[in-house]
Amino acid sequence: MKISLNWLRQYVDIDIRPADLADKLTMAGFEVEAIINPYGHLSGVVVGRINSIKAHPNADKLASCTVDTGDRILSIVCGAPNIETGMTVPCVLPGTLLPSGTYVENSRIRGELSEGMLCSAAELDLGPNSSGVMVLDSALEPGLPLSEALGLNDTVLEIGLTPNRPDCLSIIGVARETAALLGKTLKRPDVFLPVGHGRITEMTSVTIEAPELCPRYAARLVTGITIAESPDWLKKRLVAIGLKPINNIVDITNFVMMETGQPLHAFDFDRLAGNRIIVRTPVEEKTFTTLDGKSRHLEADMLLICDAEKPVAVAGVMGGENSEIAGTTSRVLIESACFNPVSIRKTAKRMGLATDASHRFERGVDPDGTIRAVDRAALLMAEFGGGTLVDGLIDENPIPSPLKKIHLSITLLNRHLGTRLNREAIAGYLRSIEFSVTEDDPDTLSVIPPSFRVDVQRPEDLMEEVARLWGYNNIGTTFPRLSARTEPPKRGIEIKSNIRDLMAAFGFNETVNYSFTGINVAERLEIAKGDIRGNELPILNPLSETQAVMRTSLMASLLDAMQKNIFRQERDLKLFELGKVFFSNGPDRLPDETEILAGLWTGTRRASGWLEKPVPCDFYDLKGVVEALFTALGISGATFSRVPDAACSFTRPGHTAQIQYGQSDLGLVGEIKPSVLKRFDLKQSAFCFEINVNALIENLPDDISFAPIPRFPMVSRDLTLIVANRVEAGDILQAVKELGIDLVERVSIYDLYRGKPIPEEKKSITIRTIYRSHEETLEDERVNAVHQTITDHLLNRFAASLPA
Repeated sequence: MKISLNWLRQYVDIDIRPADLADKLTMAGFEVEAIINPYGHLSGVVVGRINSIKAHPNADKLASCTVDTGDRILSIVCGAPNIETGMTVPCVLPGTLLPSGTYVENSRIRGELSEGMLCSAAELDLGPNSSGVMVLDSALEPGLPLSEALGLNDTVLEIGLTPNRPDCLSIIGVARETAALLGKTLKRPDVFLPVGHGRITEMTSVTIEAPELCPRYAARLVTGITIAESPDWLKKRLVAIGLKPINNIVDITNFVMMETGQPLHAFDFDRLAGNRIIVRTPVEEKTFTTLDGKSRHLEADMLLICDAEKPVAVAGVMGGENSEIAGTTSRVLIESACFNPVSIRKTAKRMGLATDASHRFERGVDPDGTIRAVDRAALLMAEFGGGTLVDGLIDENPIPSPLKKIHLSITLLNRHLGTRLNREAIAGYLRSIEFSVTEDDPDTLSVIPPSFRVDVQRPEDLMEEVARLWGYNNIGTTFPRLSARTEPPKRGIEIKSNIRDLMAAFGFNETVNYSFTGINVAERLEIAKGDIRGNELPILNPLSETQAVMRTSLMASLLDAMQKNIFRQERDLKLFELGKVFFSNGPDRLPDETEILAGLWTGTRRASGWLEKPVPCDFYDLKGVVEALFTALGISGATFSRVPDAACSFTRPGHTAQIQYGQSDLGLVGEIKPSVLKRFDLKQSAFCFEINVNALIENLPDDISFAPIPRFPMVSRDLTLIVANRVEAGDILQAVKELGIDLVERVSIYDLYRGKPIPEEKKSITIRTIYRSHEETLEDERVNAVHQTITDHLLNRFAASLPA
């Protein structure tokens, strides 16, 4: 929001420097982002007088002029058709940059020296006229700076307003706050409507068919209008805040909108079929052409302003080209309405059309300000358009704005703000911004917010108003009373921190991603039908299509990170993320949230060097990481079993293991499917794991026991079995452990072989068993007996045989 100080001073006396005013507004919650000289581009432009004109020797449409600029005579080549000897014009001196980006310097144009430039109003950003050089008052002295000559000295404050303060999207709104901060009185413009002719109710009518979308619609009619340029003072006001003057009628609607914050629209009354207005949603209309000449798609819940036959505007957003003000317009119907903010916000977003009007309507306008704004506009149009006001006002108000009364406790206010303000001071601050305040009892004020403060709904809102008007910097610093006793961190927090440290120690880099993801992620990950990870929860107001649903897996984020790194030639990656996933329970219930640890490994097993060649990582590398993590956390005995092919989603069938501990399913580890990698534009293999952290924490031991280093030596025995290919090595190891033999300290896979002379449907597995006694040194006879027991058990259990 840009605020011209010259304009602001019309409504409040300002006796401090612009920089000081900017500080006060900023401290009151209105951040002043910049202090601008709106006419700074005119610093190199002076008043010039044309002394002589002669034809250009090398160009028929150009002329060589001598121009008096006060301290010197310049030779300037000009092609404007309206130049005359003795004319006073703006002269741009060399070294000046024009708003169009043109840099003016000494040059030769078709061989003739040109030491500056004579400009039109459009080239100086002072109006729409570009047909010729701008003509100035002949009484002006050559050499006078143009900004001084035209009275264009002004300062503009650029304010970054928060969405909850639509009342300050106007000059009067900021003037009201300024008056309160400076202890001044707000001066509103006087609106005394002259006596008109006729009756507006006999000439037009307004019908509201969708009152929930348009609770109020006011209109006035002005006849006998002459379309012309606006007066200089009006054009200056608009130019100062970045608006381009168009004509007197359109400029007045923009002026009143910026002055009052109430958007207006002017219809050519003679182009309205039936000379009446109907406010409704689309019936059969599918498209509508707006003022910018673009055809807009209409949806069933969009609000339209229509005449007796057709739409003439998209309510609160933009008018139509079928009823715009033209040079022949003589009768103008002025619209001043209050629309449903949600409806306007949705319409503007769907159409991709953001206007000054929609910016204000979607934040909420003053429902009681519609009449003041339409009266102000009608008065100005009658005065500066040469028109006559038609008597009467149309004011359709099917849903009046309710009166809000808020009870404010003085004690609670001081307790919440940390202040010691008395009742009179609090009431004074609120009255300074036009709140109605009465006393209920010595500790309670009854406050009615003005209609333009649509953001004030509860006592806390009133406390905020008092705090900012008294001054945030006046609130002393206090500290809450805290107990000296400290609580240990929650177990889950400590464990998750430990997991992150362990993963970093294993060489993995942590990634942190949004909890939102794209609607096509389940498809890209090939989530199996019936998998809980397919229960996605849509976001009601997504930031983008790539963040439209809550994530059900961390794997997509890790694969995206893998893609970005590989595209930057980083091919050896070890990544992990610890975060929540969300499983939908329907639109009306909160989702289930689960903490997940996910990891991804791609590239080589370890960095290559001169001692060894690079070796690609594989399934067992990542499985070893998971086992090392469990061991470090105190979990021993987790099992890894093959996942059925039909249950594999983004991991490769036959290369995926389910992780279980006791009766708990902890997650999975496996190789990512080539088809999934292709969907992420990846060409090198990758391995991943997902662990349910909630289930993992539930199974962690409360205490970790200590075992002394064994005093007696261990004895190892190897056993080679020939088993069917369907037998899993993990089942063999588990079968040994289930025997519960005390002397068995550890059992592991030592070798795996397929091929001749082993039959094709079988494989050879060698297991190594470590035996140890904590009481004595073992003798071969005892070890052999135990080993034979294990051998017999495995031969029977898995229908195995020994090698020949």
